Amino acid sequence: MPQAEPPDSGVPGLSPKDVARFIASTYRLNGEVGALPSERDQNLLLSSSGGRFVVKIFNAKEERAVVEGEVAAMSHLAATALVPTTVPANSGELITQYNGHLVRVVSLLPGIPLARARRRSDGLHTEVGLALGRLDAALVGFDHPASHRYLKWDLVHAADIIKQHLSKVKDTDLRRGIKEIAAYHAELLPALLPHLRTSVIHADANDYNVLVDDGSQRVTGIIDFGDLVFSHTVNNVAIAMAYVALRADDPLAAAASVLRGYHQAFPLTEAEVQVLFSLVRMRLAVSACIAADQRAARPDVEYLGISQEPIRRLLPLLAETHPRFAHYTFREACGWEPVPQSHHVVAWLRANRGTFAPLTGVHLHTVPVTPLDFSAGSALIHSNPVENAPGPLNLRIRALMAEHSSTVGVGGYDEARLIYEWPNEPTRAEPRTIHIGLDVTMEAGTPLYSPLDGVVHSFENAAGHHDYGPVIVLRHLTDGADPTEFFVLYGHLTEDSLDGLKVGAPIGKGQEFARIGSPPTNGDWWDHVHVQLMVDILDVPCNVDGAVRASQRHVWRSISPDPNLILGIPAKSLPHATLVAQIVAQRHAHIGGNLSVSYSPAPVHAVRGYMQYLFDGHAHRYIDAYNNVAHVGHSHPRVVRAVSQQLSVLNTNTRYLQDQLTIYAAELAAMFPKPLKVCYLTASGSEANELALRLARAYTGQRDLIVMDAAYHGHTTALIDISPYKHAGPGGNGAPDWVHTSPIPDVYRNRDYVGAPGAWFAQQVEHAINRVHTQGRKVSAYIAETCPSVGGQIILPDGYLSDTYDRVRAAGGLCIADEVQTGFGRLGSHFWGFQLHDVIPDIVVLGKPIANGYPMGAVITSHAVADAFNNGMEFFSTFGGSTAACVAGLATLRVTLEEKLQEHAYVIGEHLLAALRTLQEKHEWIGDVRGSGLFIGVELVRDRESREPAPAEASAVVNRMRELGVLIGTDGPFHNVLKLRGPMCLTVTDADRIVEVMDRALAELPARD
Repeated sequence: MPQAEPPDSGVPGLSPKDVARFIASTYRLNGEVGALPSERDQNLLLSSSGGRFVVKIFNAKEERAVVEGEVAAMSHLAATALVPTTVPANSGELITQYNGHLVRVVSLLPGIPLARARRRSDGLHTEVGLALGRLDAALVGFDHPASHRYLKWDLVHAADIIKQHLSKVKDTDLRRGIKEIAAYHAELLPALLPHLRTSVIHADANDYNVLVDDGSQRVTGIIDFGDLVFSHTVNNVAIAMAYVALRADDPLAAAASVLRGYHQAFPLTEAEVQVLFSLVRMRLAVSACIAADQRAARPDVEYLGISQEPIRRLLPLLAETHPRFAHYTFREACGWEPVPQSHHVVAWLRANRGTFAPLTGVHLHTVPVTPLDFSAGSALIHSNPVENAPGPLNLRIRALMAEHSSTVGVGGYDEARLIYEWPNEPTRAEPRTIHIGLDVTMEAGTPLYSPLDGVVHSFENAAGHHDYGPVIVLRHLTDGADPTEFFVLYGHLTEDSLDGLKVGAPIGKGQEFARIGSPPTNGDWWDHVHVQLMVDILDVPCNVDGAVRASQRHVWRSISPDPNLILGIPAKSLPHATLVAQIVAQRHAHIGGNLSVSYSPAPVHAVRGYMQYLFDGHAHRYIDAYNNVAHVGHSHPRVVRAVSQQLSVLNTNTRYLQDQLTIYAAELAAMFPKPLKVCYLTASGSEANELALRLARAYTGQRDLIVMDAAYHGHTTALIDISPYKHAGPGGNGAPDWVHTSPIPDVYRNRDYVGAPGAWFAQQVEHAINRVHTQGRKVSAYIAETCPSVGGQIILPDGYLSDTYDRVRAAGGLCIADEVQTGFGRLGSHFWGFQLHDVIPDIVVLGKPIANGYPMGAVITSHAVADAFNNGMEFFSTFGGSTAACVAGLATLRVTLEEKLQEHAYVIGEHLLAALRTLQEKHEWIGDVRGSGLFIGVELVRDRESREPAPAEASAVVNRMRELGVLIGTDGPFHNVLKLRGPMCLTVTDADRIVEVMDRALAELPARD
């Protein structure tokens, strides 16, 4: 990390003009010279016709031999294409002298310093490791006398530097943390020191010396070999890991990503990996101590304090991280078994499985066992957390076990669960959702017997809500010449299970040692025992985590292997989760390839929805600002209850009399102005749009249709024909001769209109009508979304729709309003989109949100149109208007009205629009913000003046927001409009989080060229 130097330190202060003259005469490089950031030397940028170069004028105190060592190393590394090329002077010399200072000229590498990268992905961190590993691999065998020198930054001297300057660190907590870090290093290092390889290393791969391409997230070069030194090779990657961790959301994971790349390019030894975490901490501790020394000498230099803020934040976190857990994480990054002794313990347990006593007194492979799925997508766990209280949950569990005629149930190992923290918050650190034990469910009071000989390691009553309650940890040993210890934790016991226990007391195989507890004293869970096997208890006295972070699950599977190795439950009796890789493979094998998946290349494995949230297979929560189908909220209790109850009684079609159909039709029709009072119910919005075309043709006797450019109305053959978004795109065959297109009334993007935009765009519809007439035909209808969604979340200009409807009707056509995207109060200001424009269509099409996800659509029209359609040909939709569909639609409509979701959408929408417009002032990428209620578009452009669309950037923002826990999508003819139109129950807190995450995603886009 750059530090300030006192004024008499020999730093050059030469005039750029003088330097330019010197370079021109000495190197024959003519061009402009400008200053570059420098620490103790003087760096200048030379821009010439022959390229761009960096001129380094060395500190007067720099020894020539050291500079020669740098040049030799860079020349040696030239084949890696990662280091600058040294430019020879006219004389052929690589090092010249000017005004008492040594001078070197090198090529300017592309890229920006890692510290200035807008985004620092895991992939980029891995790239840093790969680049550094390639450098160290290339430096094997290289040596130079000048590299054998004392350097205070060399980690070989870290302990001495800390000892010398620790007292100058003023922050008491930081000083205490550094002292603990140094003490641990002093204890660890001696045994490993003989096994650490040595070589010449760069020794300063900080985030200003690593150059990257922000867009591709690739490393473009490594610069500044001023700290070149012969040292322990592993120190090189430790330094890079330390600086990457400094600015990472998850420092340990970021450091592991660097190591993953480094180890691929330059494999480390086990001893080197074992010391790595300590070296990372020591590098940061040394930086803090040297900065404290410099601050003491120069208290007037404010930068010295500011530059240390990241270290002050990170060091305490690293001091709290258990070194063995970090070591296991680093081993996993190298592709090794995270816990070295885990394989031995697992092998021993497998070899001796048949000799263990049964935990419950009866071997669980001899009795019926019910698999109990507690995963995030399980129906056993309710979306309403109140229903997951011990009482209701116990009843559901007992009912399921009764169905299986069993008295034993088992909850899964390595299972992602929401039940620990419902709902988890996306603004917090990653929640602990992965259950890392097995839950054996039996009657409260059931005795438990030790499966094998051991001793009491620890016990306590962890009495907090949803903690273990009474918990016991037993310690065991493998047998043989080299016994290895392991532990088994038993939680949720009876309080009297702890009576008379003593640490170190022996517990024999088959000896009763505890009983299964019950709520509330068992941590307020259902009746069960949590069994967790551990090969390393990580110095926790007793209360070891039983649920862990999904990002760390592979490490934890090694720390806590499957306890079924001891219990011996048949695989068929255990819950099983389908892995994402299996789902992807099955999808490729059996599903058409053009059935797309959102958020490529990392799609969401959605397993649960609740109100405005979706949950993935890791039980991580996403704010859903994308899916408008779940209109009143995913799994809304009232809708779920209504449909479930109806399905348990009857679900049939409209050929039978049913009051569900007539009640729903009456209440739905009541939401429309006269004369729109006749309902047809279908199974989808596409089927409804098909029906709308038939209605118009029956009424007018004509076929020709006018549509908006970029419109999408459904996926059937006829609807593809009338959807330019499809038939004019990839795989499309263009429009048939009966389909005529008018421009989409996009006031932001269309610059051709003259005068009032509404009137101008309506005039274009008139032109389309005239084209029909010139062909000797008449218009059947004009169909358009009242707020085009696929067209880019467009709000039509004032007067457009009323003017257009007048022109269409004057030509004898009907006006069809596609309200599939915007109906049911989504716009906030109005219940239907056409009301926003003060018009009444002849036909209205409904779909998507109409039944909150139950397959349904509807067409609403007048008696006059319906009578014309009633021409003797029966209309029937097998599933349209089914009993359950009507109940789903009725429940959705009533919830929308009774929970005042239209008014709610208006309030949240206004809040969102205001915040997004503030974001527009901050980010040049945002060309336009538009919408109403919870129907909002944010159009991204590469240039606000030309309005060049930014589809790649829009896709990057969407995928980055997904990574940060917010789901949105893209739309528009150029796929550059961010669309926000999630469930109507989104809150102000959700809206603020959406904007916060979008702000971050936009800020991480690469800088414009």
